[in-house]
Amino acid sequence: MDEQEQQKAPILTALQRYKSMRVVPFDVPGHKQGKGNRELTEFLGERCLAVDVNSMKPLDNLCHPVSVIHEAEQLAADAFGAAHAFFMVNGTTSAVQSMIMSVCKRGEKIIMPRNVHRSAINALIISGAIPVYVNPSTNHKLGIPLGMSLQDVKTAMEEHPDAKAVLVNNPTYYGICSNLQEITRLAHEAGMAVLVDEAHGTHFYFGENLPISAMAAGADLAAVSMHKTGGSLTQSSFLLSNGRVKPGYIRQIINLTQTTSGSYLLLSSLDISRRNLALHGKEIFRKVCEMAQYAREEINRIPGYYAFSTELIDGDAVYDFDTTKLSVHTRDIGLAGIEVYDLLRDDYDIQIEFGDIGNILAIISVGDNDLAIERLVSALSEIRRRYAKDPKGMFDHEYINPVVVMTPQEAFYASKHGVPIAESAGEICSEFVMCYPPGIPILAPGEWITQEILGYIAYAKEKGCFLTGTEDVRIENINVVTKD
Repeated sequence: MDEQEQQKAPILTALQRYKSMRVVPFDVPGHKQGKGNRELTEFLGERCLAVDVNSMKPLDNLCHPVSVIHEAEQLAADAFGAAHAFFMVNGTTSAVQSMIMSVCKRGEKIIMPRNVHRSAINALIISGAIPVYVNPSTNHKLGIPLGMSLQDVKTAMEEHPDAKAVLVNNPTYYGICSNLQEITRLAHEAGMAVLVDEAHGTHFYFGENLPISAMAAGADLAAVSMHKTGGSLTQSSFLLSNGRVKPGYIRQIINLTQTTSGSYLLLSSLDISRRNLALHGKEIFRKVCEMAQYAREEINRIPGYYAFSTELIDGDAVYDFDTTKLSVHTRDIGLAGIEVYDLLRDDYDIQIEFGDIGNILAIISVGDNDLAIERLVSALSEIRRRYAKDPKGMFDHEYINPVVVMTPQEAFYASKHGVPIAESAGEICSEFVMCYPPGIPILAPGEWITQEILGYIAYAKEKGCFLTGTEDVRIENINVVTKD
């Protein structure tokens, strides 16, 4: 990485030049640099609205970059150790879907863990690719899904030698990493591409003593949520490529679904944040790791909580662990993670990333400080003192192995009808049910609905999880495939 080159921010520079020209706009957007919507300008600021502009020759075009966006993408590729980087403004959802659709066509197989984000399964609905699920191992104490066992991946490859790709989470929401380098080696030997969902792994490219990044491991494509831990604006991400898939074809696939009106607010935030990480990433993520470790140590002094970390590493399904993740098991104090999540927000004005059945996750970033960490630790201690109860009878796991009987595309577009969820056991699901976040489906199209799954859904509802995915906004009815 050329540090001198990384000091550049071509999109930022172009926007500053455009702003100084005092151009009279007779193009979109219609707010005309904020003049047409004073309330919005007062809320977001004139400096923001002045650069919320349309694609034009001096500012390049996201659908076909040839100047400043092209240069910014080259700098991003260099910073991330990739051959190519594509700026994504439809979120990492779009990046995940684009990388799957770049290597898998209708009827072709892709090996993936079932605990993927909904965006990956959505890509299968859109493209018609067929999933070969590798069910993750489970940590029974924590109740969480882990990474993919290397032997399970090998078995899937041997049983499905015609698969086109393998998709890997790096890391999972909880910070768990699979043996990405070895999976990549095996996949390439079998002629399969390796796709990596790195929505929560931006910092792997810039920090020290963190799990290996997708590009360093030799993966073909990686979807990176720059906005999650890299500092850019929400909805801005990168799709990285090592060059094995033709970049022009990837761009065509991206353009199938990505907006033709790319936001320069999002694009410039990617450009600025890439520069910041390239120049200061090691220092930034060293501080983040230190804060997360301090928080873990303090939380683990509070009886009943367990902030887990590298001690989970077993060389297989937990091949590595992301130490920036502050994942805390709460079930031993008699509270579901979602209950602790709600208490932190409602009683202590602390907003963490998510709470599920047995755990919470707090995202630690360079924007945090020691005082914020102390406040979180203090609140958790007080929650235990005020609300702890007997954990007997609590649901003890987050993940249930699905029984897949139809492809996601077949089930989603099949003839369907609605039934009460409570009476749906034995039916084939035609839509999603998930807690959001994290957005990992409890049920996906094409899976049998079982009593165990219904029990999980009812428990999640009772505890206050935010359920999404069904056509019925109340999550009382579910669409199922109509049987002939």
